[in-house]
Amino acid sequence: MNALPASAAALMIFLCAIWGAGQIAVKLGLEGISPVVQVGLRSAIAVPLVLLWCRWRGVAVIRRDGTLWPGLLAGALFAAEFWTLYEALSRTTAARSTVLLFTSPFWTVLGAHFLVPGDTLNARKLAGLGLAFAGLVVAFADRLGEPFDASVTGDALALVAGICWGLTTVAIKASGLARIAPERTLLYQLVTALALLPLGFALGERGVFAPTPVVLASLLFQGAVLAFASYAAWFWLVARHKASSLAPFLFLTPVFAALFAALVLGETLTAPLIAAVALIGAGIYVVNRA
Repeated sequence: MNALPASAAALMIFLCAIWGAGQIAVKLGLEGISPVVQVGLRSAIAVPLVLLWCRWRGVAVIRRDGTLWPGLLAGALFAAEFWTLYEALSRTTAARSTVLLFTSPFWTVLGAHFLVPGDTLNARKLAGLGLAFAGLVVAFADRLGEPFDASVTGDALALVAGICWGLTTVAIKASGLARIAPERTLLYQLVTALALLPLGFALGERGVFAPTPVVLASLLFQGAVLAFASYAAWFWLVARHKASSLAPFLFLTPVFAALFAALVLGETLTAPLIAAVALIGAGIYVVNRA
């Protein structure tokens, strides 16, 4: 049976809402912290929280179980994803970045088809992904018509981020990382991304140049809620359910991002967004139907 339990589906929807808010938090953070340094700082906040969580739950952080190299691979992909995403958000619009980032389910399903036993692509899953992606395109149809002038580099970086995200999920599912505590998988990711903090300064970034309350609050949200709580829950789901069943839910994140942008930034909700919700919901149902 490919259908997700209702509890797992509800958790995925909640996580998508958090990640949708995260897009706005990143844009706000970029007003006072340079991109690569910001990625490193959010990991610096999250790593101690994950270590405390592991201690409280009795999870052994260091074990000789053959997951070091897969963990480093997943960590490198994770770091590359957020490096390119933050750079993209500093160059192009959040709408374009989100559309291209959320090509990740296609890379996940495609990679899982070849590398993860028992998670093959079939006509039903392909049809569901098609519906969900159609909803995503409809949601941002008015923005996709904007000219691609100097922001083309940002668009390319956002697409790379989406590929890295999809391949990270496949790396977890295709290796021993799927069988270890999700907290340890998350630590592999965050500790590797922590290396971006000194790298950002080495690249000549400004670092924290405008530490306003809004900027600092956005950084705290990214570190404590996004990088710690939400990713711990995400890796827990990835370790227990098929990647192709989880992937379609990710299309909800851009819709949540648009909703939060309307509430926080005063952007107008449009008819295409409402139509997108219906298409995305239909895609999720098709992929997860038993």
